[in-house]
Amino acid sequence: VSADPMALTLLKEPGAMGADIAVGSTQRFGVPEGYGGPHAAYMACKDAYKRAMPGRIVGVSIDAHGNRAYRLSLQTREQHIRREKATSNVCTAQALLAVMASMYAVFHGPEGLKAIAQRIHRKAVRLANGLEEAGFKVDPKSFFDTVTVDVGPLQAAVMKSAVDEGINLRRVGETRVGITLDERTVPATIEAVWRAFGIRRSDEKFEAQYRFPDDMLRESAYLTHPIFHMNRAETEMMRYMRRLADRDLALDRAMIPLGSCTMKLNSAAEMMPVSWREFSMIHPFVPQDQALGYKHMIDDLSAKLCDITGYDAISMQPNSGAQGEYAGLLAIASYHRANGQGHRNICLIPMSAHGTNPASANMVGWKVVVIKTAANGDIDLDDFRAKAEKHSENLAGCMITYPSTHGVFEETVTEVTKITHDHGGQVYIDGANMNAMVGLARPGDVGGDVSHLNLHKTFCIPHGGGGPGMGPIGVKSHLIPHVPGHPNGGEGAVSAAPYGSPSLLPISWSYCLMMGGDGLTQATRVAILNANYIAKRLEGAFEVLYKGPTGRVAHECIFDVRPFEDSAGVTVDDIAKRLIDAGFHAPTMSFPVAGTLMVEPTESETKAELDRFCDAMLAIRDEIRAIENGDMPRENNALKNAPHTVEDLVGEWDRPYTREQGCFPPGAFRVDKYWPPVNRVDNVHGDRNLICTCPPMEEYAEAAE
Repeated sequence: VSADPMALTLLKEPGAMGADIAVGSTQRFGVPEGYGGPHAAYMACKDAYKRAMPGRIVGVSIDAHGNRAYRLSLQTREQHIRREKATSNVCTAQALLAVMASMYAVFHGPEGLKAIAQRIHRKAVRLANGLEEAGFKVDPKSFFDTVTVDVGPLQAAVMKSAVDEGINLRRVGETRVGITLDERTVPATIEAVWRAFGIRRSDEKFEAQYRFPDDMLRESAYLTHPIFHMNRAETEMMRYMRRLADRDLALDRAMIPLGSCTMKLNSAAEMMPVSWREFSMIHPFVPQDQALGYKHMIDDLSAKLCDITGYDAISMQPNSGAQGEYAGLLAIASYHRANGQGHRNICLIPMSAHGTNPASANMVGWKVVVIKTAANGDIDLDDFRAKAEKHSENLAGCMITYPSTHGVFEETVTEVTKITHDHGGQVYIDGANMNAMVGLARPGDVGGDVSHLNLHKTFCIPHGGGGPGMGPIGVKSHLIPHVPGHPNGGEGAVSAAPYGSPSLLPISWSYCLMMGGDGLTQATRVAILNANYIAKRLEGAFEVLYKGPTGRVAHECIFDVRPFEDSAGVTVDDIAKRLIDAGFHAPTMSFPVAGTLMVEPTESETKAELDRFCDAMLAIRDEIRAIENGDMPRENNALKNAPHTVEDLVGEWDRPYTREQGCFPPGAFRVDKYWPPVNRVDNVHGDRNLICTCPPMEEYAEAAE
């Protein structure tokens, strides 16, 4: 069932009607239209299917002190388990928009939401009554907020009259128009709609009328958790949000050195336009002459991105990098079919590739052939050549990342692309690492036919706890006719709106305008310099797993911490947790190599912050050395007990290091220190106890016992 959450405050919920799965959008809960997005979708299913769902579910667990804690459970995504057999490439989640929608529900509560829904429905009923009394046929007889009106041959005239009143109606077939109302609709709006139909009357009959059957009325309670009843006052709501924000370790506190994620500064000047009504309050399907500002911005940003990437056209439709991959491969598949080569279905993908790559290939019906990795981390060229020749007749293409996922500029990239083209395939270059290329190299110049760009990485759209994201694709001219289009225009759309989530584009556009070509190029240089500085400062303490022929890395580097498990019993998890004590988010763990840390500082970080991070890492190495030398026990040390919370400053202390050593390691601030809200979390416990609904707090407490 596809269901609108606002309607479900009045209407029977899908689960009560026997549905197995419900999907829909949460845009109705206080999120602007934004010319199409970003908006958070939802998927809900019966309990029996929860472990088959893509993505992640929150689990309730306990920490080392027995306190309640939450974690993202089922954390290893399908694409990283099944790889070439994966059936889902879900990557970006619209987490920031989900937070907006959830806060809307927290503030209004069930009674407030129901009142909003009742007002919406009563307005729709009044509108329908006025149309029916004037002789128009209105369908359906039962509705929540949307009706269609049969106007016969007057469709164009009615829609033009509505535009003259400042209102857009929806064309439905050849003889009907569609009308949808929301909580912002006022009596003057309803009267303007009536005038578009030639009706002159006042909207003054405010008695409650309902147009759905009694057996469709909701009977169950919803939003029963106390949090939906505690924040009616704006003051309390503000303090609640502040408390939640203080628990996060975000970029406004410290560097987040996640490799392959490019967590860089998002300036306020870039983000301010997103909230302007001129961008946020436009419906995605308005006539194009009502969105000329958007058109100018999108066209100009597309031209800039073409210049940066070496491609001939950009499609802004994909909402994430994973969706961009899917769109790019659909374009290649369509191109082969148009050339009578629809049988081509083999995709060559290196072992080091992002997990979304093989999943995307599988989603378009291709078979993945895995390419070995050479000892230095590069694509094994001999293996690539042999498999390209073996599958020459059926080779659809290859998917590579440049610079590689190992953080190295592979010097054989042009040879890889040439081999693919020689055997009739197309080249997909993953754009995850464009932060190492902008202004210095272009994927379109090294043989790429199509790439996606992570605007939420390279071009400054915030990550927002997992989204909003944008993953537009750049293509060479021969693929332009085959790019997935729009439901009202081309074929095979990958998003519901023509430009994905276009209200985010002012961020990337402003970023390019303010930086200019020289600034963007300098940012790339500094990003590469920062990664090499960290690699050099930590030399001797941690081994960099892969380097280029000159001993340098690209914009990120992988530290091999696996030897410490044997020498001191210290795992990659222990180091990551200890970094929290120093006030740092951990680097990427165990990707692309299990048991390693991938560090990407980006150009946003100053030398002082890089040094603070290096000081913390070197201190961790000293703590490991103390275990190796027998000066600290293997099972009871600052690394194994990390992270330390405020609670560790009080009460009994039976550890062989001081409270100060535990809570204030090198790199940590003495004032303004970040204190994690929980100690080490029991991961297995969290995987067993998934939070699938919003029960009373007492049930959470029972699960944590």
